[in-house]
Amino acid sequence: MFDVRNLIAGSHCGARAGRTLPIAEPATGARIGAAPASTGEDIDAAVQAATRAFPSWARAPAIERGRLLERLATLIEANLERLARAESVDTGKPVALARRVDIPRSAANMRYFAQAMQHCAGEAHWSDGASVPGAAPALNVTRRRPRGVAGCISPWNLPLYLFTWKIAPALASGNTVVAKPSEVTPVTAHLLGELSIEAGFPPGVLNIVHGTGAEAGAALVMHPGVQTITFTGSTSVGRWIARVAGDAFKRVSLELGGKNPFIVFEDAALDGERGAIATASRAAFTNQGQICLCGSRVLAHRSIYERVREGLIARARALKVGDPRDDATEFGALVSEPHLAKVARCVDAARSLGGRVLTGGSRIDPAHIPARCRGGAFYAPTIIEGLPPGCTVEQEEIFGPVVTLHAFDREEEAIDIANGTRYGLAATIFTRDMARAHRAGAALDAGIVWVNCWMNRDLRTPFGGMKESGVGREGGLDAIRFFTEPTNLCFALDDSV
Repeated sequence: MFDVRNLIAGSHCGARAGRTLPIAEPATGARIGAAPASTGEDIDAAVQAATRAFPSWARAPAIERGRLLERLATLIEANLERLARAESVDTGKPVALARRVDIPRSAANMRYFAQAMQHCAGEAHWSDGASVPGAAPALNVTRRRPRGVAGCISPWNLPLYLFTWKIAPALASGNTVVAKPSEVTPVTAHLLGELSIEAGFPPGVLNIVHGTGAEAGAALVMHPGVQTITFTGSTSVGRWIARVAGDAFKRVSLELGGKNPFIVFEDAALDGERGAIATASRAAFTNQGQICLCGSRVLAHRSIYERVREGLIARARALKVGDPRDDATEFGALVSEPHLAKVARCVDAARSLGGRVLTGGSRIDPAHIPARCRGGAFYAPTIIEGLPPGCTVEQEEIFGPVVTLHAFDREEEAIDIANGTRYGLAATIFTRDMARAHRAGAALDAGIVWVNCWMNRDLRTPFGGMKESGVGREGGLDAIRFFTEPTNLCFALDDSV
């Protein structure tokens, strides 16, 4: 049983109102603990703690802040197995995936920003005054300083991975943080709070408040002491945050939904573990399809469409579904029963629109699941063809193990289908023709385009979407700029002064 607590001013505590939220294991349906049902009162206490801690943390040299982040990264690595198992139990994802990706990436986030902040160059511009009549020569020096208390709201699909992705650059650049993880998957955020105390973070620098989005999350967004908000989640919530934050002139970064195309041209390498078919399968079904970057629409040139279709069906059927805590399991449970119900409704809608379910399309028979998990939220990897690109199923994010197939004849047709949604987060292209890759990549409405790969992430590069997939960019210098405020100092170079 997990006893999740808030972290406020360096100490763990429950919600001030005394209420809790149950934590359920998706793979079994069993209750595994409780988390605080925090309200605006708890958020206010955390913001006050962060405000008190801010001046000394902002003044601390970047190298000192970096040492603490490095120490926390080391503790994450030392607790890899404990964190991976907690992540698996809390989310339903295979423990092997959490061990291989989620936890190591969480430590990498900390290490990258710990070091990046120490190597950020300042900006200086010498002006000879010629552009402004009568102006003296001048030297412009641009300095960046932390903005204050940052509100970091992270989602349930990659709990520790995306939690650290937000708090690491905020802390490294000298801000203090009030973070709210998803109430659906709160366990590893609580464990990170424990590790932050062990690492020696000063009280109030990192605060973690658990609760629902409607209570704790909304209170954090609206708190007047928080002028910087970073959020990853649904487009509908992101739209509300943008509206509220805009009225208060807050700075926001929003990483929202996606309906990502995976385009396979006729000259693509199809076979092998790095080929288009295997990669498309991973893009569709990794983490049970619960990644905003999943390739949920596969577009294949008509000349190779049947090979791609049959290859994807074979791989979907071969995935080892099982107990997430079994190291051999490749495909686990969805995050909750309500989310499974949403995915099932989308598949039913696809059938009603004339879509043909080629494999999957239903809850997995409990008889095919280990006895411990027969009450869990398991939905079969699903492939559908025959849907018109403009239908609701093709336009709305499902966020589950469902992929649709389309054939195309011309490059322009593929681009039109790919761009034909309100989203613009990510896309994938498979082709041996690099001129085509550059041309198509430039034409796609996507913040990131992978060519002959998927989920190959460099922490230095900007990450985010366009259209209704979000506002702003995370990662690298973009993240540091987001969490800092520039001030330009203009020094006149005039001997007469």
